Amino acid sequence: MTYSYIFAADRTPFGRLGGALSGVRPDNLAAAVLTSVLAKVPALDPAAVDDVVWGCANQAGEDNRNVGRMAALLAGLPTSVAAVTVNRLCGSSLDAVIAASRTLETGDAEVVVAGGVESMSRAPWVLPKPERAFPAGNTTAYSTTLGWRLVNDRMPTAWTVSLGEANEALGDRLAISRERQDAFAARSHRLAHQAWEDCFYANLVTPVPGTTLDRDECIRADSTPDSLAKLRSAFRTGGTITAGNASPLNDGASAVVIGTEKAAGVIGTTPIARIASRGVHALDPQDFGIAPVEAANKALKRAGIGWGDIGAIELNEAFAVQAIACVDAWGVDPGLVNARGGAIALGHPLGASGGRVLATLAERLRATNQRWGVAAICIGVGQGLAVVLENVS
Repeated sequence: MTYSYIFAADRTPFGRLGGALSGVRPDNLAAAVLTSVLAKVPALDPAAVDDVVWGCANQAGEDNRNVGRMAALLAGLPTSVAAVTVNRLCGSSLDAVIAASRTLETGDAEVVVAGGVESMSRAPWVLPKPERAFPAGNTTAYSTTLGWRLVNDRMPTAWTVSLGEANEALGDRLAISRERQDAFAARSHRLAHQAWEDCFYANLVTPVPGTTLDRDECIRADSTPDSLAKLRSAFRTGGTITAGNASPLNDGASAVVIGTEKAAGVIGTTPIARIASRGVHALDPQDFGIAPVEAANKALKRAGIGWGDIGAIELNEAFAVQAIACVDAWGVDPGLVNARGGAIALGHPLGASGGRVLATLAERLRATNQRWGVAAICIGVGQGLAVVLENVS
């Protein structure tokens, strides 16, 4: 087996629900980032891309029918370039990278583009088909923006609570206070704002043609623990989770060019980071927030290193409470985690977030000359993913 490497990465700015990117179809968002990431490796003949592996969580509207293939066609890639869409909910684009890396390491490909997209603004309402023709009465339309819909009545009710209620219960169990959550969220906004001011994201984000958004739309630079403390709880009366200490609903896309070491000549540049190992973990659906704990531990074990070797951690912040729970469980220095802001500030367009955290991790390792880093993400219905990167830049 050979190794797989990241050669280039890019993403769109992440727009807020109903915001600057809401007028762009998800297949067009995906096509835009495919175009921009390939522009970063101009020596690469698009016909030399062996496959496109694309993540998307919804796939109920304009992102249906293999949005990865649609995006590749819309981006002008040759029709000979194959594409597939994968769905592991919030981890979809990280799973796309994992699948691509395995394909490369087994010798089935030399160059793969992986990534993902989500337009939560354009997620449609859906109606169940009637079980018989011409039914009388009304039926319910379900929003596909986020969470369970058309739930199978055989599922235990404990498994199908809302994402927010699941994490309220997690906070209760682990005694994670509202104050800690608000402080964590304020830090995310402060660091994300500073990262943009420092031009950290300048080479990682490309605006979508035809739009004016050039930065992530949900960053609130003036957020403080005190201001966040004034927000009402969102899921429970007297609860700790609010719109301020949870990730927003977003639109966006991300992409990564991955190849083998031998592919460097074809791609025309040197690699940035090696995909050293991968980990997946599953547990009870309502405990999804802490699934990254064991996913990352497994990935570290497979890489042959420990937490003491890690110089940077990118953990997707679905909720402040679950991110705090993971950091506490790992016993790591919180300063290593999301030092350039996280999803609470930057946004969480479900199918695109994995590519975002991985690209941010690779850039952090390069900028700080650290060798090892971990990217991890929690996934609804009780799963977590993690990838260990080795800096080779």
